[in-house]
Amino acid sequence: MKLELKNLYDDFRDGKTLKAYAKIIEEDAKKLNRTINIMEVCGGHTHSIMKYGIPQLLPKNINFIHGPGCPVCIMPKERIDHAYILALLDDVILVTLGDMIKVPGSNGSLQDARAKGADVRFVYSPIECIKIAKENKDKKIIFFAIGFETTTPMTAVLIEQTIKQNIPNIFFHINHVTVPEVMCELIDSRDEHIDSYNNQIDAFLGPSHVSVIAGSKIYDIFPKKYHRPVVVSGFEPVDIMESISMIIKQFIQNRCEVEIQYKRVVDYDGNKKAQELIDRYFDKVSLFRWRGLGNIPKSGLKLKDKYAKYDAEVIYKDILPISEIEDHKLCICGDILRGMAKPPECTIFGTACTPTNPVGSCMVSSEGACAAYYKYGNLL
Repeated sequence: MKLELKNLYDDFRDGKTLKAYAKIIEEDAKKLNRTINIMEVCGGHTHSIMKYGIPQLLPKNINFIHGPGCPVCIMPKERIDHAYILALLDDVILVTLGDMIKVPGSNGSLQDARAKGADVRFVYSPIECIKIAKENKDKKIIFFAIGFETTTPMTAVLIEQTIKQNIPNIFFHINHVTVPEVMCELIDSRDEHIDSYNNQIDAFLGPSHVSVIAGSKIYDIFPKKYHRPVVVSGFEPVDIMESISMIIKQFIQNRCEVEIQYKRVVDYDGNKKAQELIDRYFDKVSLFRWRGLGNIPKSGLKLKDKYAKYDAEVIYKDILPISEIEDHKLCICGDILRGMAKPPECTIFGTACTPTNPVGSCMVSSEGACAAYYKYGNLL
């Protein structure tokens, strides 16, 4: 007899379970007498929400607001220009993560730089830079580091190994950003103009992979200061439906807390070893400019000053632009990243702007909201 192995994800995508949660949510939503706007901060959640048609399962008074999504989406053009300029230097191999290839800067994308002869390489793990550096001792290997708290420890490990192995030709352009600060900005910017906005953020789906590293403790400020509940959710549709149910029950019970739905991998404290690595090599920057969101205090990281000899932004400061560069006038990625608009509201969505010819960063990234709507929007 042939034994069929059950897919690991089957229970988290089970139709009967989803319908059961939909029924619970529908009954509980009747007790609210108001609309609850839930922002999912993570683009992975946005794609799951769209892919599995979750909005179709929810009552009309439960509304999703899409948030910043992913580190590729929020990268401003001037920092993309940094990567482009560095990549075109004769003695440089620029290394980064795959989603960066098509993100347009003011001069072009890294894909365009590659077409001009630049040596641009895309890796799954930063540690691959060590092999590249040892095989190309006559080249400077610049790792263009991106990511939220999720990928920052991997960059820290590469820095540590570069120092320990005394590898002289690896350098870093750091673009790591942190989640809580942008969540605060998204609330503050709305609360300052409460009469103008009809899509206030009432609650958050907390990003799961970020929370594995940082722990749910980073969200304590939101119920305490902002009176917004946060439920850290897994990516699967059952995870998301359970998380929505948990949020609604908080409103019904007049509670405002941080809760963890994704308990199979997330706890309150997070990965302390990873946090120690981050603290060892990085400091907070006073300001980091987010695409479409502006300068957000303490929301980005930089190499500590004592590691400046590895810092590409310091070494190449004379050729790297510092002025801010605005997006294409027809692109509304900024509003989409703020959750003030949804992709179909953009006049060039799906026409002039597609995954094969992206105008804005939200269409480029595999986690971008525009990419999710383009791929799965016909399912709604």
